[in-house]
Amino acid sequence: MEGVQKEMPRYRCHKEIWALKIKDVCYDRPPLEGEPRGNATITPADDGYAPFVVDEAWAMKHRPQVGGYYVVYADGYKSFSPAGAFEDGYTRIGG
Repeated sequence: MEGVQKEMPRYRCHKEIWALKIKDVCYDRPPLEGEPRGNATITPADDGYAPFVVDEAWAMKHRPQVGGYYVVYADGYKSFSPAGAFEDGYTRIGG
């Protein structure tokens, strides 16, 4: 953009969410032109949680990566957060 720019408004997070650190991501179809595709199986790094599948639409939108976090918000929205952004913004509560 050209012209005068000012700093965007800043926000502080105060939400409680559910999240799992990602140990592995495995797609069920071979890459196309170097890009992952298909449903993805996410293996959590936390003990006691089984691998789970996310559909292709979610996987292509969010592009989960090892070391990042699979996040579920109170309204049920599911997302991916890179490790740095997540760890800078959230503190684990409880066990």
